[in-house]
Amino acid sequence: MEILFFYLVAGVAILSAIFVIKCRNPINSALNLVTTFLCLAVFYVMLESPFMAAIQIIIYAGAIIVLIIFVIMLLNFGQTIKGRYTHGLAGAGLVSVLMLLVASQFVRFGEATGTGGEITSAVIAEVGHTELIGRALFLDFVLPFEIAGVLLLIAIVGALILAKQKV
Repeated sequence: MEILFFYLVAGVAILSAIFVIKCRNPINSALNLVTTFLCLAVFYVMLESPFMAAIQIIIYAGAIIVLIIFVIMLLNFGQTIKGRYTHGLAGAGLVSVLMLLVASQFVRFGEATGTGGEITSAVIAEVGHTELIGRALFLDFVLPFEIAGVLLLIAIVGALILAKQKV
């Protein structure tokens, strides 16, 4: 039963990801992206990682999509995007099918890396998801975390400067 649910959610995720690319209206594309993010959150729940599922919904399906829709409406893409661009559609479809076949072969015939890590399900049950993620984020990956924060701050300031010049 779980495998059928997985395939159902995977089908919805793939279809909504295709509709993100195929929709002419940018708002419809953003809403399909929300559906894709929600399917990813379901995958996290199936992998017994409820913290990551909650973060997926709160950060990506909530905040990031609101930001994307705000930028779409600020830049008024609805009036400028009128033509249909199909020149790369056949190539992208072929590459997508090949990647799907390769990924299905990995899933059917083996493990992704063939090695196990230090963190097992017993460690997760004893310590907890949130504490393990916090330890990794603030002990092992402090510098990349801070660099990402500074880059996001620079991007926000740049977007505000560009938006203020056009208003």
